[in-house]
Amino acid sequence: MKRFVRAHAGRFFLSIAVITQPAAAGAAQPGPASQAVSIDPQRIGDVIREEMQRQRIPGVSLAIVKAGQIVCAEGFGLANVEHNVPVRPETVFQSGSVGKQFTATAVMMLVELGKIGLDDSIAKYLPESPEPWKPITVRRLLTHTSGMTDYPKDFDFRRDYTEAELLTRAMQVPLAFAPGKKWSYSNLGYVTLGVLIRRVAGQFYGDFLQERIFKPLGMTTTRIISEADIVPNRAAGYRLVKGELKNQGWVSPTLNTTADGALYLTTLDMAKWDAALYTEKLLTRASLTQMWTPVRLNNGSTYPYGFGWSLGEVRGHRRIDHGGSWQGFKAYIGRYVDDTLTIVVFANLAQAQVQLIAQRVATACNPELEPPEPKPIEDREPQVTALVERTLRATTGGTLKAEGFTPEFAAEFLPDEARQVAELLGPLGKQSAIALLWRTEDGDLRSYRYLVSFGREQVICVLALTKDDKIAEMGVEPW
Repeated sequence: MKRFVRAHAGRFFLSIAVITQPAAAGAAQPGPASQAVSIDPQRIGDVIREEMQRQRIPGVSLAIVKAGQIVCAEGFGLANVEHNVPVRPETVFQSGSVGKQFTATAVMMLVELGKIGLDDSIAKYLPESPEPWKPITVRRLLTHTSGMTDYPKDFDFRRDYTEAELLTRAMQVPLAFAPGKKWSYSNLGYVTLGVLIRRVAGQFYGDFLQERIFKPLGMTTTRIISEADIVPNRAAGYRLVKGELKNQGWVSPTLNTTADGALYLTTLDMAKWDAALYTEKLLTRASLTQMWTPVRLNNGSTYPYGFGWSLGEVRGHRRIDHGGSWQGFKAYIGRYVDDTLTIVVFANLAQAQVQLIAQRVATACNPELEPPEPKPIEDREPQVTALVERTLRATTGGTLKAEGFTPEFAAEFLPDEARQVAELLGPLGKQSAIALLWRTEDGDLRSYRYLVSFGREQVICVLALTKDDKIAEMGVEPW
């Protein structure tokens, strides 16, 4: 899960939609290829191996797909370190929030069948909804604009829950804002969509996906996660703890079956999925266009997110993408629709920067897809810049104090999320420069985006401050 790089104990996604320009509303259909893909296996392999060494990733699976056809599928490193098992294209990884695009597709299938209305209140399908939920529409859940949040700080990830218990727990979490006011990533929103799918379709959302999507497309390895079942070619997930490789964290079996992202899959199956998205095998073109259109907020502005997909562009080339993280795995799919080029990267390390890897691979295929250098703007608030520098140093040094944060954000960020940010930044060394890229105001909040350099490495830092300069949001992600 994620808002910026908001790394929670559950599923999150890494997307640079927040640092690219949103695609124009309605401009979501794939365009013709602008140029042929140039595949240099040696160069691409060097990119992967360089990033694996730098990031200390055990294993990576890569697929490059052009116009629905695989042009490169390769595994690197180890799927299981203890047993010295290499990664192959058939190696099974976990989806994290990449699974949300399948949940969204299931909802749209039910919309096309006339069983769900996108602008219906979710209370129509979940009549036990509390009063604050009644203005929430299905569309708001799909686009993370419902006001719902992530799993609360005291959520027990090692307890088994029924769907009814998960829904009750979600209903107990207050909305963070009025539905439609703004965009804020919400795993609980997609958990709720899974419950809604069962109510409408009369079956578990995972069974619905299997019958309506995976089997028809021949996605033979894709399925709901199960620790108990024998899953051929299943990779192990890992995390770095104080620089030492450890096995993935454990969560209860039921929390590996929710609709916010709980799938086993391979890059080969993702290539089949990508090919289907250029057709109307699953949904009509009109439905797909809706999924890839930026959400419109109450004030008339838009945010570059559709239904389970982030929306952006690189040098005028439209990109529809999403990432995910869960249990020691990272996943990413980036679809450059004007080029009919898709990059899929899976890794078995919690701290892996898979989107960065995918971006480098895309650039190796087509130099036009290399992101332009960010352009700093005039910094009129050096005190805020100094605050960012101090906070990042305190994060990596383990000396953060709650006094600098709003109580609500401190409860979320300290200590688990701060630790994950520290693990991302720690290997980069000492900060060498910081530049302001963007600033905006939204009510009582001022939001900032900085490019922070650590020698040759760079990250984006995003934060939001209250009127009294308390940090209400903060995150980092690779540039």
